[in-house]
Amino acid sequence: MRRGLPLLLLLGSVASAQSGAPTFNGADTAFVLLCSALVLLMTPGLAMFYGGLVRAGSVLNTMMMSFAALGVASVAWVLVGYSLAFGPGGNALVGGLSRLGLEHMAGTLSGTIPTPLFAVFQILFAAITLAVISGSVVERMRFGAFVLFGALWLLVVYAPLAHWVWSPDGWLYRLGLLDFAGGTVVEVASGVSGLVAALVIGPRFGYQRFASIPHSVPLVLLGTGLLWFGWLGFNAGSALAAGQTAAYALLNTNAAAAAALLCWMLWDSTRTGKPTAVGAATGAVVGLVAITPACGFVTPVGALLIGVVASSVSFLIVANKRRLLPDDALDVFACHGSAGVVGTLLTGVLASPLINPAGRGLIAGNGGQLGIQLVGILAAAALAGLGTFALLRLVALVTPLRMTQRQETQGIDLAAHQEEGYQEAESPLAAPVFVGGD
Repeated sequence: MRRGLPLLLLLGSVASAQSGAPTFNGADTAFVLLCSALVLLMTPGLAMFYGGLVRAGSVLNTMMMSFAALGVASVAWVLVGYSLAFGPGGNALVGGLSRLGLEHMAGTLSGTIPTPLFAVFQILFAAITLAVISGSVVERMRFGAFVLFGALWLLVVYAPLAHWVWSPDGWLYRLGLLDFAGGTVVEVASGVSGLVAALVIGPRFGYQRFASIPHSVPLVLLGTGLLWFGWLGFNAGSALAAGQTAAYALLNTNAAAAAALLCWMLWDSTRTGKPTAVGAATGAVVGLVAITPACGFVTPVGALLIGVVASSVSFLIVANKRRLLPDDALDVFACHGSAGVVGTLLTGVLASPLINPAGRGLIAGNGGQLGIQLVGILAAAALAGLGTFALLRLVALVTPLRMTQRQETQGIDLAAHQEEGYQEAESPLAAPVFVGGD
């Protein structure tokens, strides 16, 4: 066994006691089935979290981007994506093509679970990653352009990066990168991609003159709760087996989120005199992000430390975002990109062989691990950044990337979907709908 998600991954292996290959385990299979359902719940949870943060006239479009990500990822992953990421017979950069359409998987195992179940688990990882990126471009990117970009991004950026980090053939996996559940593949990639997308598409109309006020804080809190709940499956399920590693991953996930939530409330109180609900929710999400690469490698005290450090870094960036960053509408880089970097680096410091023999960090005497973690971050950021820039330029040749100024001002929901989130509410951001007649 080695590290991270592929600890038990022997792609394409057929159960055989005589050959020494792993055999099917019903308990592990039931565990990953449950975790897959929890990970699926994260995408509608993110839709609620993002939807509450935007203006009332953009709530449906914002939530639809997350749901569209679930659809796009599911189809793209079945047809091509899984094979590019985990297909047997690949090289250091990309998987083989024998799993196109998820063919030739009957009777095979990934560790002790059926390979089709592993494929489903991975589909849902891809979906939430794409959905996270949408937070950078809400309230001005055209829905069709996002869908087209998302399909291309999953195949050109996400699938190869997943191969690099989690496939035994991938070059970062072979280098020794520790990334239990997606600090680089999910968080750094989505954060950097969101930042580049915000730069390419440009700021929202009136960004520097008007404050962006969340229209529904209760929706934000509900979404946070669903994310927190689903994230337990996201991280613990990455062990691919019901055992001690999964138990530590679950324990550490909850601990880091709680520590980050409390830390953000403390910083809020120091800065403004009162803790805010949106701040508490943001802190919890930052903690969940930061512990993702480390959850199966560090002690519970290490998880608390990761939550505190990531929350502090993200709070500082958010507090100065108008000076430092482009219009990353929902702070994807500040909360996912930066926290992913913090968590990945601290994994290289805090990884303990007492928790997982596959991980040994700086404190445990492996000084070189921190350098490997940095290489992984830079590689993920480079692929995500360059890939996103090129793909957006390509999509722009097919369809405009953003809505018109009038559509942005009136609210995107009507322009993009001919629907309103709150039909009875009087809002200056929602234009009337005329159907037929005079």
